[in-house]
Amino acid sequence: MNISEAGGTAPVKVEERLFQNRYMVDAGRPHIRIRPHETPSKALLAMTRLCPAGCYSVNDRGQVEAVVDGCVECGTCRVVTAQTGELEWNYPRGGFGVLFKFG
Repeated sequence: MNISEAGGTAPVKVEERLFQNRYMVDAGRPHIRIRPHETPSKALLAMTRLCPAGCYSVNDRGQVEAVVDGCVECGTCRVVTAQTGELEWNYPRGGFGVLFKFG
C-alpha cells in the first residue's frame, strides 16, 4: 500500500522545509567566526558534512570557511568543535538570523 492509497500525503523533504525559512543577514557581523588556523581539526572538518544548512566548506588552501547567511542556529558546530576552540559562536543580534516558518 502506498501513501496515496492510505489517504496520507507524501512526506516533505528537509530541504523543502528549510527553503520556507527566511534569513535576516546582519551584514558585516557574522554570529559564527572561525579562528585562523593552519590545519583544521577533525572536528572542524566534520562540519563540512554535519552542518544541516551547508554553511561550512574547505577552500583551495585546505582551510575551513563558513558562510553563515543560511545558518539555522542549531548549535551543531558549537557542540562538535567545543573541545578545539576553533569557533566563536554567538546568537545573532535581535531581529537577525533565521526566521522559522511553521505550518
